[in-house]
Order: sequence, then structure tokens, then C-alpha cells
Amino acid sequence: AAVTLMFPIAVQFINSTGINTKSVLFTLMLAASSSFATPIGYQTNLLVWGPGGYTPGDFFRFGFPLMIISCVITVPLSYILWGSILGSE
Repeated sequence: AAVTLMFPIAVQFINSTGINTKSVLFTLMLAASSSFATPIGYQTNLLVWGPGGYTPGDFFRFGFPLMIISCVITVPLSYILWGSILGSE
């Protein structure tokens, strides 16, 4: 659902700024799959929440650093894979 809402915004952003399409869509794709910090972020989180005796704080404690690591890796990787952010496809 998040990608469905953000995709038109990303396309408008790409069209208005001229940023590399693959770079922006790669970042959008990885951002949409980063649902580590809440127990309701993904089905697997819900499956282990009750039986594992986890609290929402546990998901935040381990999920938030994973989201930060994912963000820190995504931007440079996007630049490495598709070269200059501005310019050709």
C-alpha cells in the first residue's frame, strides 16, 4: 500500500528534477520493504509477536537500527549502481 501511494509522487519527483529513474525507484523499493520497527509492520512480525513474548519496544530496539543501516547503505549503493544521480537512465 505504501508503494502504491508513493509511486506517483516519486514519478512526479523524477520528472520535475531529472534524477535517475532507477536510483529513485530502487530507493522507494527498499524503503517500502523496511518494516522492521513495529510488530504490525509485516506478517512475520505479527506471527512471532505473541508466541515469542516480544513487546513493541523489542521490535523498535532491534528494528530501528536495521532501518538506519538500510538507509545508510541504500543511498550510496544507488549511486554506485547507477552512477551519477543526475543524468541518463
